[in-house]
Amino acid sequence: MRSDSSIKEDVLAELAWQPNINETQIGVIVKNGVVTLNGIVDNYAKKIAVEEAIKRVSGVRAVAEDIKVEYHNNNKRNDGEIAQAIVDALKLNSAIPQDEVKVKVENGWVYLSGQVEWDFQKTAARKVVADLLGVHGVTNEISIKPAVKPIEIKEKIKKAFERMANVDAKNIFVDVEGHTVKLTGKVHSIKEKDEARKTAYFAPGVFEVKNELEVV
Repeated sequence: MRSDSSIKEDVLAELAWQPNINETQIGVIVKNGVVTLNGIVDNYAKKIAVEEAIKRVSGVRAVAEDIKVEYHNNNKRNDGEIAQAIVDALKLNSAIPQDEVKVKVENGWVYLSGQVEWDFQKTAARKVVADLLGVHGVTNEISIKPAVKPIEIKEKIKKAFERMANVDAKNIFVDVEGHTVKLTGKVHSIKEKDEARKTAYFAPGVFEVKNELEVV
């Protein structure tokens, strides 16, 4: 098991490696493999980039994040301007079904709702919003339409794990109840845990994934 000091050293190095992140703006505390982040960035996409960078570090068991987004005065938008920018951006993305995603903006925080057929469409909507000026955060409440019978979900997920080079399929157990998938077992990193969750969501008909995988 890696020490907290060595994990922190790698976390700081990973942040410094990212060209769009100023690591001096981010505070890092590591305790028992849990990384706590704080600081201020000037757009929401950078906040997401910090979280993703930390998850790639070996030994990180969880991330607690308290990074705030603060825009400069000349980069601020009101909620109406943000909402219009989101609607325009969604129309330009062919992966997202037109008129299926609903948008609400309150004080720079974006709430997405509606129904799509695939999780990658839900993820694409969030990524589109994350890159827009003025956005402080995103709550993605888009749901997935049922596309297959629940009995087929487990086998599709297991086969998907077996195809993935970066996921140890033999140590991951899949249980399905209705349209909810529960993942248990052991993985080698928080990144592998996230990849397993994302893969499970790709299965048609999955509404929820309970990711109980243990990082060892």
